[in-house]
Amino acid sequence: MTHTVHPYSYRLGQIRDWRARWFQRKAYQVFLKEYILLYEWLIKELRKHFVESIDIERSARFINVIIRTSRPGLLIGRHGEGIEVLRKKIAKRFPEQKGLKLTVEEVRYPETHARIVAQMVMQDLEKRLPFRRILKQTASRVMGQHGVEGVRIELAGRLDGAEMGRREWIRLGRIPLQTIRADIDFARIRALLPYGTIGVKVWIYKGEVFK
Repeated sequence: MTHTVHPYSYRLGQIRDWRARWFQRKAYQVFLKEYILLYEWLIKELRKHFVESIDIERSARFINVIIRTSRPGLLIGRHGEGIEVLRKKIAKRFPEQKGLKLTVEEVRYPETHARIVAQMVMQDLEKRLPFRRILKQTASRVMGQHGVEGVRIELAGRLDGAEMGRREWIRLGRIPLQTIRADIDFARIRALLPYGTIGVKVWIYKGEVFK
């Protein structure tokens, strides 16, 4: 029987690195729980900020949260007000996090990153645009980017408010999922609509990586 494997974890140690960089022998369960709660809260809090990834580095004395976004100015705010508000929210919700450092990095060429493309699709769906037009236009824009060799976008749910849920997808170019050296970026999120949630999955193939 076949098993569904996340394209990122499938390539860990080959062409991918860990996004959570810390180690703890004595209180591993505590650190892991704190990491999961913080990561999930940040993903929910920054849902509409076009965040590509959130990396968390941790030592015994400090924790460094690296946020990569295509709109750093929107997140940082005027004179750094936005990042200070986010820091206060984290300190209030997670008082056990000491020595917190927030780093915001800009993502260039956002339409070559699967998570940002998925958020674009999510926002278009929540604006009640026709899903077929969203699929075609988004896939065409992604394929027009330099270095992109293939894209697949999949939607699942009550599309256009239909009574029964179904799955629709579009693919342009190649998506070699079984090739470990294939540089495939993957993301999945949910669009929240009045008649239910619609799942969004995006695969972007950017060629093979040879060390």
